[in-house]
Amino acid sequence: MVVNEVVIQMSFTCPSRRQLLLGLSGAAMCSLLPSQAMASRSTTGARSLKFYNRHTGERGAGTYWLDGHYQGEALKDFSHILRDHRQNLAAPMDKRLFDILFQLQQNLNIEEEIHVISGYRSPKTNNMLAAKSGGVAKKSYHMRGMAIDIAIPSVKLSSIKSAALDLQLGGVGYYPKSGFIHLDCGPVRSW
Repeated sequence: MVVNEVVIQMSFTCPSRRQLLLGLSGAAMCSLLPSQAMASRSTTGARSLKFYNRHTGERGAGTYWLDGHYQGEALKDFSHILRDHRQNLAAPMDKRLFDILFQLQQNLNIEEEIHVISGYRSPKTNNMLAAKSGGVAKKSYHMRGMAIDIAIPSVKLSSIKSAALDLQLGGVGYYPKSGFIHLDCGPVRSW
């Protein structure tokens, strides 16, 4: 969502387009904006998520965004559930990650618990996992609180992958043999 807002702001301030945009009426300008970006500007409503951490058995649910404001306590609780369970270390997770998960649920038309395989990873844990597997990036977004590996038991992994790719909001990794999807707030890409 933020990516679309940046594009919109750039088009309004770009000197080469300024004269064109100034000549358009408000209604005409709105028709040029993508509907997803217009929706992202909404300041009313609530965004809620539910998590189940497969490693710790912990569950958490809450409204992390309400009427245009992120809810600090819910974000803190979510970061705790998504902590590095091997080191028992939590780090603030990127808010955009929760927005991606919320949008994913909207696209899948579900409100179910998201099963967490991996959220935040400390450098120590990431190095240990990278040494054991070629599939773990040495500079993983997990270490920056910008990535999550998930599954939703009632939804086919391929359906989660398709819905995540449709969002075009970050990285999407598909790991069918391991039973999870990787999502991150980095550049749009897939593997």
